Amino acid sequence: MSNQDLNGKIAVVTGGAVGIGAAIAQSLAARGARIVFTYHSHAPSQQALDALRTPDQQEAIAYSIDLTSESAVEEFGSEIEREVGKVDILVHNAGGLVERSRIEEMPYTLFRNVQTLNVDSVFLLSKRLIPLMPEEGRIVIVASLAGRSGGHPGATAYATAKAALFGFTRGLSKEVADRRITVNAVAPGFIEATPFHDTFTTEASKQHTITTIPLGRAGVPDDVASAVSWLASPGASFVTGTIIDINGGQHFS
Repeated sequence: MSNQDLNGKIAVVTGGAVGIGAAIAQSLAARGARIVFTYHSHAPSQQALDALRTPDQQEAIAYSIDLTSESAVEEFGSEIEREVGKVDILVHNAGGLVERSRIEEMPYTLFRNVQTLNVDSVFLLSKRLIPLMPEEGRIVIVASLAGRSGGHPGATAYATAKAALFGFTRGLSKEVADRRITVNAVAPGFIEATPFHDTFTTEASKQHTITTIPLGRAGVPDDVASAVSWLASPGASFVTGTIIDINGGQHFS
């Protein structure tokens, strides 16, 4: 078995129907992992489902779920136990900015909603699925450059949540190390062709951001997916508690 072979593995990818999540799910499926993915705002098309078949034609399983609901996450875990029995790879990709708002104008409910969507959901699903993970499992958290840089104006709540995921990554990596489960995060910078930037970033802002990237281009979802697939592979068995920056040289940490 090569160090990239994921045959026989079960991979759970949250927010796996579009954008970065879809690219991650497709990359893992191409390496042989059977995909279980969640969605909430973006239902998958049949074309998206077909793209997640493994080389040996195992179909993906899609679940509509609110990952901020403890009871929904509990039931999702029970479904996983019944349907596939284990989780070898867990990719926390679901999250979002919700809306841009400066702190002095931001309702407390919005601040809490952003934390719940981006941080609480990762806690709830990790707690529920780690018991289903065999030794040498893989957990990968999709954070953001905003967690390092503070993000663009109006994104302080989002930046706070993504920075919190860095601490969660490092703390959890120590808790599960005795089972040789690795926990890592990726911090994407400007990644085009995603619902996030289609919703929250103007065309002028996109073009300006590209001028600040030393590699001279925006990222694409596959740039993130390739890093996540490596972290999920046997070849990354001695890498844990790390955050990989994926931003074309825009920011160094």
